[in-house]
Amino acid sequence: MEQQTKRIATLDLIKGMSVIGMIIIHTLLINANVKSQSESVIGSFIVFLGRGTAIFMICMGITLMTSRHQSLKSAIKRGGMLILAAFFMNFMKFIIPAIFGFAPDNFIQKYGWHGPIEQQYVYLVQLGDILQLAGISLLFVGFIREYVKNKYGILAIGLLIALVSREVSGINIDYPVLNYISDLFFSNDYPAYIYFPVFPWMSFIIIGMFFGKWYLELNHNSRELFKNMLYIGLVFVALGAPLVFMYGEYNYNGFYHMGPGGVIYFAGWTLIFLWAIFKITSKMKENKFTSLLKYCSRNLTSMYMIQWILISWGKGIFGYRQHGIGTVLLLIVLYMILTFAVQNLLDRLKKKKPVLVLEHPVSVEETVLK
Repeated sequence: MEQQTKRIATLDLIKGMSVIGMIIIHTLLINANVKSQSESVIGSFIVFLGRGTAIFMICMGITLMTSRHQSLKSAIKRGGMLILAAFFMNFMKFIIPAIFGFAPDNFIQKYGWHGPIEQQYVYLVQLGDILQLAGISLLFVGFIREYVKNKYGILAIGLLIALVSREVSGINIDYPVLNYISDLFFSNDYPAYIYFPVFPWMSFIIIGMFFGKWYLELNHNSRELFKNMLYIGLVFVALGAPLVFMYGEYNYNGFYHMGPGGVIYFAGWTLIFLWAIFKITSKMKENKFTSLLKYCSRNLTSMYMIQWILISWGKGIFGYRQHGIGTVLLLIVLYMILTFAVQNLLDRLKKKKPVLVLEHPVSVEETVLK
């Protein structure tokens, strides 16, 4: 039975759903006009789905504790590979369109740039997203996994990072290279240069590690694990809601730069959602749809990169934030097809060339973004 296996089937399905969801969300954010994003029912719902990043982070933390790769060396190695993958993805997303002249003018104007885009190459390559967060977090949580053996100690570290996140937010070391590193950890700029700073977002990963450790102590009993998620999720929502709605300026300064109350509140709803998905999927039989989701889960990192590159390149063809919701829905279907097609091509190339560079980041067992 599933509850007695080390791998949590529900997490595979959720991570697979996240691949589908991110294509939908990113297509809307890049292609839909402001009215379609904020005033249409479909657009508003998709934007709401975009607030589910904590789901991915907590799942990542659980996977870190249940993966067969448990060494500190493995965590550091994979963390470094993810950071390199992040820079490579930004190069493909932004620099290739600029070099070949299909970066749309209104995208460039979004940043208020007046000179040629070539002057902004370094800025664009350094833009911080989930891959940077995941890579940097791995460099740190590897030590937590290695040396903190008590699950409540792990949870305490996660909550401590959330607690101090507002106090350290905005710290900047005004010195080349160091200022970028400090931004990766503490940025509070908007429009975002670093979308997911380590403080507070690493908290979600460590909270996931707490549940991953608990799962191992429960002898891989998924039912008990998700029941515990529900209870703790309810407690987190009860604690976080008053902080967010009564003291929001400190605890929720926007989605990307939330304070301690925001972390606890979003973590609570995420845990409740994970429990609900478990209840829905625990008795689901294997079918073509679940097989598709598991395929997405196995290739989450590469499909994340592929869809972002394709959608970014598409700005040069379809424009930037110019379309109504009908056109956006058609583009979502197009990018779904293209993403799966490119992933399938990579799979074929890997079979012919086992030493392909992308093999490590995209493998289900070799990446933490799964």
